[in-house]
Amino acid sequence: MARRTKEDADATRNRLLDAAECVFHEKGVSKASLNDIAQAAGATRGAIYWHFKDKFDLLDAVMERLRQPLTLDYLDVEPAPGVPALECLRAMIDGIFATVEGDAHLRRVLEIAMFRVEYVGELSAMRERHLDSLLLLRERFARNLQQASLDAGVQLPIDIAAAAIGLQGLFDGLLQAWILSDAGFTLRAHGRGAVDAYLRGLGFAL
Repeated sequence: MARRTKEDADATRNRLLDAAECVFHEKGVSKASLNDIAQAAGATRGAIYWHFKDKFDLLDAVMERLRQPLTLDYLDVEPAPGVPALECLRAMIDGIFATVEGDAHLRRVLEIAMFRVEYVGELSAMRERHLDSLLLLRERFARNLQQASLDAGVQLPIDIAAAAIGLQGLFDGLLQAWILSDAGFTLRAHGRGAVDAYLRGLGFAL
């Protein structure tokens, strides 16, 4: 019975997260209400408060479903022994683009994070977590670029930190343009071409 109760609770929590994701995406975070989310989930406000402190805690849980797969599958994965750093970097970016392109949940959550949230007031802490995630990605880019330059004996035309910032700007810009255009281009294919062009500009032979 206890197992069944936990299964029911987990199912309700996931249903609330799915509903919140859709409501936040449709209305934006500021205009979405707990009543909207409860109705979309076929649940009550009481069910929301059983699982989450408030709307912002619920939003944070929605965002965590974006952070977890990308962090666990890419940012926390160390390069395989013997695999060149440049190849690892290209494969990581290509993998993230492919994952986002093929996962409707990730696409919606990214759109919420980029265009449906005002990072003020109660959401200031979420802004800091968002910045932490960006810094984690930039540091990963910097480590790979540093090792790739050593592997290839390439002297970059700018310092590693600036190169990592530029790559992150390209990465973020591609994601934002793809989402704003309603997937108006092939993210993985165009992303691969743009990233490779940037890397060639840094002096790497591909």
